[in-house]
Amino acid sequence: MPVLKERTFAIEEQFLSPYATKSKDTKGRLREEKPCEMRTDFQRDRDRIIYCKAFRRLKNKTQVFFSPEGDHYITRLTHTLDVAQIARSLARALALNEDLAEAIALGHDLGHTPFGHSGERILNKLAPNGFRHNEQSVRVVDVLEKDGNGLNLTFEVRDGILNHKKSGHPATLEGSCVSFADRIAYINHDLDDAVRAGVLKPEDIPSEITDVLGNSSRERINTAITSVWLNSYGKNCVTMGQDVEQASEALRAFMFDRVYFTEFARGEEDKAERMLSYMYEYFLGHMEKLPATFVKLAKSYPKEQVVCDYISSMTDRYAVYTFNRIFIPRGWSFVDENS
Repeated sequence: MPVLKERTFAIEEQFLSPYATKSKDTKGRLREEKPCEMRTDFQRDRDRIIYCKAFRRLKNKTQVFFSPEGDHYITRLTHTLDVAQIARSLARALALNEDLAEAIALGHDLGHTPFGHSGERILNKLAPNGFRHNEQSVRVVDVLEKDGNGLNLTFEVRDGILNHKKSGHPATLEGSCVSFADRIAYINHDLDDAVRAGVLKPEDIPSEITDVLGNSSRERINTAITSVWLNSYGKNCVTMGQDVEQASEALRAFMFDRVYFTEFARGEEDKAERMLSYMYEYFLGHMEKLPATFVKLAKSYPKEQVVCDYISSMTDRYAVYTFNRIFIPRGWSFVDENS
């Protein structure tokens, strides 16, 4: 009786597209290790990401609005789950490897900073070699997790994480699915947040966009997924129809103009920049104050890199807590001498 993994291999051979990345054909890991009898390597990668510390921290990292008070705003974790869902839908429609697409999607934002893209811009200015969250996500899975030992993921998952941005060139079609899924997810759900926050009204979206994509997130996401399916099925590429792609780019430009770069969304960025800048300089001068894992890493990597590793790992609220602990005087406790 074949083991479960072998049955998965057989199913993939029978039902997946000839352009799909078959689990048995993985290029492997940075460090060789004993295979699992039940799970394919891509399934193992997905599980390792879900159970890593960086994944758990995503629930308290900003997507657009800094530390929002409401319970229903998108966080970096809910965005990641949105991307995973859309990526699986695209992979399923195109008969690609859903496990690989899901693993890439779940890991694609592990290296994101506190305070969203504002935090990324700030660290990019501070770090001598710049800071890019996709590269940091790979560093998280290669080095930072498991006390400096990394997760030892497969080439295909690591490549998809590195190349998930629009400018990237993934080595697999599953990685391309994640790249599209990321853009589809963040534009539509950030729009929902902007409406929820009162920054926009649904009727503010230009009609030339809604006429093509639809009037709700459900309609727009369905339109995008359907367009990718119709234009990519049976082909060695993942692409979107020209009309839907142009409307999506117009919506993205609209969001940058009306949401991402407005004073409302970036109103706290100056404060965040001062906070992260002070902490960056402080830890450069006091490396011994870093947690033990990062102190150990400083023996092998430049201290600027390690400080960026630590700061980028912080959640929004932990960054505020750490800043207050270092720079804000504690209140004195007085004894009433007349009591």
